[in-house]
Amino acid sequence: MSLVLIKNGKVELRKDNGSLIRSIGNSNAIDANLNSENTLILITYSNGKIDLRKENGSLVRSIGNGKAIGAKFNGENVLIQLSTGKQELRKENGSLIKVL
Repeated sequence: MSLVLIKNGKVELRKDNGSLIRSIGNSNAIDANLNSENTLILITYSNGKIDLRKENGSLVRSIGNGKAIGAKFNGENVLIQLSTGKQELRKENGSLIKVL
């Protein structure tokens, strides 16, 4: 089991005991979420962009339209909180399912 923390805008992947595994992404992260299998990480940046990354830090894809303030996994899907107050439910591949 792993966990993600944000320190000085960088996402840190850590073991349960708190030891650092690696830093991931750019230096302006505002939110991060790990999926239930600990294999994928969603990182939301201050510019509203969301990156889906593997646990090793490699970029899988960018998701959303640049208006995000947070994102989390919802089963196999991604729930994105927008700055407009709305939410988008998207597939992991980034395609829009619906706006809530």
